[in-house]
Amino acid sequence: MVVWIIGLSGAGKTTLANAVVEKVRARQDNVVLIDGDAVREMFGNDLGYTIDDRLRNAERICQLCKFLESQNINVVCAILSLFPESRAWNRMHLKSYFEVFIDVPLQELETRDSKGIYRKFRAGEIRDVAGLDIPFLRPQEAHMIISNDNAKENLLSYAGEIAEKIQNGLA
Repeated sequence: MVVWIIGLSGAGKTTLANAVVEKVRARQDNVVLIDGDAVREMFGNDLGYTIDDRLRNAERICQLCKFLESQNINVVCAILSLFPESRAWNRMHLKSYFEVFIDVPLQELETRDSKGIYRKFRAGEIRDVAGLDIPFLRPQEAHMIISNDNAKENLLSYAGEIAEKIQNGLA
């Protein structure tokens, strides 16, 4: 099974993904965490953040998830997932796919800004930021939508439900 956790920078994707993987690993060990930033690093940071580079990274991640799933490895993937085409590809090519969208108002994301991305964009230091100068189209077919505009505990409360889906093979 592939769980695809989507959201803008600072939404809590990696936080939730780590919690889900921890819960699954308590019962079985055939689960891996894939993080969009880690995949970039794994491939030698050969891509930037333009639309074309983001699309190439998304394609790599989709293919990696398909490969791992074909080896009976469950995948929890924390990814920005800008492209509806990638999500459609997943629905068509993955045996068991579960999409989770973490919805956070942009104002809240800018307040959190743990990586300084939003601040740097506002200061004119960087560009190609999803949700600002790169449009982010809200997923229309997510299986689960989590509003994360408050306490971290609320976000983490969904980890058990998602872990159960993996353990039961339900998408």
